[in-house]
Amino acid sequence: MGDTGPYAAFARPTARPSDQEPSPMPRLAVYTLAACLLAVVAAVVSFVQGMWIGVVWVLLAGLSSNMTWYYIKRGKAERATG
Repeated sequence: MGDTGPYAAFARPTARPSDQEPSPMPRLAVYTLAACLLAVVAAVVSFVQGMWIGVVWVLLAGLSSNMTWYYIKRGKAERATG
């Protein structure tokens, strides 16, 4: 039996419809790519202004770029198997 509670209309379907194409890039990869680009810009601005806090921005850019590659590869693997 299905859920018939007051919030049943808002439940997410568990399976993706077959006619819907998967997104070309996972959403988290897009977010981490944006964070990486913003961190690079912040690092450049910090170093131009002579502030050493730019080192932290460089580290954050490295972390977010690694996360971007991870989510891209995970998305490709999911599309290949599914």
